Amino acid sequence: MRITSTSCICPVLVCLCFVQRCYGAAHHGSIKVTRNQTKHVEGETEVHHRPKRGWVWNQFFVLEEHMGPDPQYVGKLHSNSDKGDGSVKYILTGEGAGTIFIIDDTTGDIHSTKSLDREQKTHYVLHAQAIDRRTNKPLEPESEFIIKVQDINDNAPKFTDGPYIVTVPEMSEMGTSVLQVTATDADDPTYGNSARVVYSILQGQPYFSVDPKTGVIRTALHNMDREAREHYSVVIQAKDMAGQVGGLSGSTTVNITLTDVNDNPPRFPQKHYQLYVPESAQVGSAVGKIKANDADTGSNADMKYTIINGDGSGVFSISTDKETREGILSLKKPLNYEKKKSYTLNIEGANTHLDFRFSHLGPFKDVTMLKIIVGDVDEPPLFTMPSYVMEVYENAKIGTAVGAVTAQDPDTANSLVRYFIDHNTEEDRYFTIDASTGTIKTAKTFDREETPWYNITVAASEIDNPGLVSHVPVGVRILDVNDNPPELAREYDVVVCENAKPGQVIQTITATDKDYSANGARFHFSLDEGLSLNPNFTLRDNEDNTASILTRRRRYSRTTQDIYYLPVLISDGGVPPLSSSSTLTIRVCACERDGRVRTCHAEAFLSSAGLSTGALIAILLCVVILLAIVVLFITLRRSKKEPLIISEEDVRENVVTYDDEGGGEEDTEAFDITALRNPSAAEELKYRRDVRPEVKPVPRHHPSSSLDSIDVQEFIKQRLAEADLDPSVPPYDSLQTYAYEGHRSEAGSISSLDSATTHSDQDYNYLGDWGPEFKKLAELYGEIESERTT
Repeated sequence: MRITSTSCICPVLVCLCFVQRCYGAAHHGSIKVTRNQTKHVEGETEVHHRPKRGWVWNQFFVLEEHMGPDPQYVGKLHSNSDKGDGSVKYILTGEGAGTIFIIDDTTGDIHSTKSLDREQKTHYVLHAQAIDRRTNKPLEPESEFIIKVQDINDNAPKFTDGPYIVTVPEMSEMGTSVLQVTATDADDPTYGNSARVVYSILQGQPYFSVDPKTGVIRTALHNMDREAREHYSVVIQAKDMAGQVGGLSGSTTVNITLTDVNDNPPRFPQKHYQLYVPESAQVGSAVGKIKANDADTGSNADMKYTIINGDGSGVFSISTDKETREGILSLKKPLNYEKKKSYTLNIEGANTHLDFRFSHLGPFKDVTMLKIIVGDVDEPPLFTMPSYVMEVYENAKIGTAVGAVTAQDPDTANSLVRYFIDHNTEEDRYFTIDASTGTIKTAKTFDREETPWYNITVAASEIDNPGLVSHVPVGVRILDVNDNPPELAREYDVVVCENAKPGQVIQTITATDKDYSANGARFHFSLDEGLSLNPNFTLRDNEDNTASILTRRRRYSRTTQDIYYLPVLISDGGVPPLSSSSTLTIRVCACERDGRVRTCHAEAFLSSAGLSTGALIAILLCVVILLAIVVLFITLRRSKKEPLIISEEDVRENVVTYDDEGGGEEDTEAFDITALRNPSAAEELKYRRDVRPEVKPVPRHHPSSSLDSIDVQEFIKQRLAEADLDPSVPPYDSLQTYAYEGHRSEAGSISSLDSATTHSDQDYNYLGDWGPEFKKLAELYGEIESERTT
């Protein structure tokens, strides 16, 4: 099959089309179909070779942007099987087949029916096949070929990132790189010069230049000064076809700003300044401003102001305002026109951020002279002291002089001064002042123990100008006099143990005095000499502002006397000395052997008997249980006596119900209790008085012996028989209890009940050494001995 390609759109490209056709005939010419051949070589066996394809497709070229009225001829397909009789039919399939590309199925000519754009699609892949028109059978296998869209210069270069904004420091060296710009061309960079871009500068010379190949923009001048010109607008052009005539071009704008460097020193507009400041200016206030100009901006214009010399450096100070870059002049000390009327200051302004590359342009500081004129002002009176402290004794009479204040008019007129007290607080009303002399006097009687210090404010004004007023604080200290007697420091709870020994310290007391320590710091303690000698306690002055209370006898008893009172006399060391009397209350308590207090109540013997808290709780719980049982029993008995149904017929008049269960403990007539104590006292039988017996009593048989010889055992038997035979016992529950211990002992009774009235000189102190089991016994005999001693 032979391939013929033709692409001609204008006379200018005729030569190119001719070259292309020659190229196609020489390199893409027809390749004849050869059948399978078997080559016989002498001495070799028959070799079979794969048959070659009858036609081979390569590629076609078509120019983009075809604008002619007729379809553009692309090429021709021809099969070696085509004899020119129209029996071969050519079929074209693939991308754009039938829409963009059409084929003459008889001749094999391919045409492009539309204008193509390489920037949208660079090539098309198609498939060609030759078939027999009569049988529709393929004469050769289907083959693939490519139609490439050939580029023309139809796209201008574009700056996709423009316009640009960039900065470069001022005073930069010539050739300093500023920015690199890049333009893109959509044409084919591999074909011709359509996409070969060259850069040039249209606007911005002679300040900047651009590299034609790389697009790098550089400074073209030395020492470009921002203060002279800050902004530049540079226009860069990019042209394809290597900048040749007929090439397409695009441009962009680059806005370049010179950034500041510290290349300008500060300068004061004037070398001499003058400032007026009134003498009434307050210390610490701003009295003026000064500023040095700097052509730089930002931190390069920051500066600091200082006072380098002058006679006013100790009176004035200067600081820098960071926002306005001004020097703020402030007053350090008060001004006085009468003493000094003017001051001279040398003020320096210097940059704080230096660039040593430009140090040759310095120095980066400047100095100016400032003269300050002090203005005369009518001032209020001036006190000789900034504050006063005065003293006066307490209890001083009203009108007593405390002290005096003095003020003068500082002006040259030296006007007369009037004094007065500002009655703004209550303390100011306690004093008066002489309007002419400034003497302060008391207006009430003071008590140092109530208020030891007073603060008042004294004012002074000129008589000629009362509106000018000055104030001064005055402190008045109230001095102490000895007008308060000493007293006990607190209420003391003094305790003495029952087993205390003579000379034992039971309490140490101290005293206090409301007066100042100089008036009564030393206290003296003693007992009231007007009273008789105390037999129970005494007092010892420890000479260190304390005193000790001591016992004077051996033992004390709560049952005899549980509280003692001891008057104590206390005097101070002031002039004149003052004294007071206080009474100590001393309680008698039961203590352990180590001195710990056990109890101080005379009636608390249950606790002293040795019963613990747990035992008391157990006893209380048993009592509650017994009371509950009694209440339950009474409730059950009452419920049994009440009938379930009360008939109206059973109601009778004058019905009296008795529920007598016995006399209880108050019934002393049920039996004779003296019989329990002494059987011999029962001389005859005594019947119950609350019930009349229905039978005769059992006669008693007394032995012939006297009443003193009655046997208790026999007496109990008789009582038992009487109780058994008495029909009137139920429901009377009178309980009679008898205990028989046998006959009287020959040794007699060992009970101590009858020996309470006997006296003995025996010392029972040894019972305290027998241990806790004999503690109570030792306490009882100790109380007996104490009562006998008393």
